[in-house]
Amino acid sequence: MSVDELLARARAGVRRPGPHETRQAVAGGALLVDIRPAAQRAEEGGIPGALIIERNVLEWRLEPGGAYRIPEATGPDQAVIVVCSEGYASSFAAATLRELGLHRATDLDGGFRAWAAAGLPTTRPAPGHAAEFPDGAST
Repeated sequence: MSVDELLARARAGVRRPGPHETRQAVAGGALLVDIRPAAQRAEEGGIPGALIIERNVLEWRLEPGGAYRIPEATGPDQAVIVVCSEGYASSFAAATLRELGLHRATDLDGGFRAWAAAGLPTTRPAPGHAAEFPDGAST
């Protein structure tokens, strides 16, 4: 099986909200989780209010009833929207969360870059980092 086939399987039957829909969902109580590594967030910037949980500990922090669950993770019915840079790693992460019982877990279609390109609020990249995207846009 190829990575593209695995990605298609992870996204099958899942509604992936775009930036504006994600913003509305967060305003309505969805948990927005940024899984990008610190270096990537420093380079690209961030989404104000997003909960930072790097990918390597995501399942432990959100597992319903888990010993390492964070207080913001309220249970299996909670809406969780995962964000990465472009929307690939987040699709895999959301699929894993659904397997853990978070049946409303999904990811931001297009990731942080789509959010920024939509003109939604972002935090600035760290000094010395200028995020440039393939289409010439920058944060």
